[in-house]
This record gives sequence, structure tokens and C-alpha cells, in this order.
Amino acid sequence: MAYKILGSQCTVCGACEFECPTGAISMKGDTYKIDPATCTECEGHFDAPQCEAVCPMPGTCVPA
Repeated sequence: MAYKILGSQCTVCGACEFECPTGAISMKGDTYKIDPATCTECEGHFDAPQCEAVCPMPGTCVPA
């Protein structure tokens, strides 16, 4: 499974992009998106998905 970013809640702060160990997060249009083919939910890198951990807006990075 992968995570997704709810565009309506994303503040475009960029915190998640730099924390993603697989480079699955990038700017698309006016918000950030997570590539589901690349997202590993940080398995093998961290104990929890880092996008969710660093996002200042609770409930923005969620399981897809």
C-alpha cells in the first residue's frame, strides 16, 4: 500500500518531500503528490511513514 497527500489540506510546505527515503514525493501542479509505485510507507527505512510524521497538517498524508 502507499500513502497519498490530500491536496485540499496540503500547505505546500515541502517538509515531506525531503523526508521521503524513496523520493516518491514531488510537486505536481500546485501541491505535492506521492507516486504510489515508489512509496514503500518507509518500510526498511523508518518505523513509521515520514510524510505523516513531519507534516504540520494532521490528516494530510494518509494511507491510499
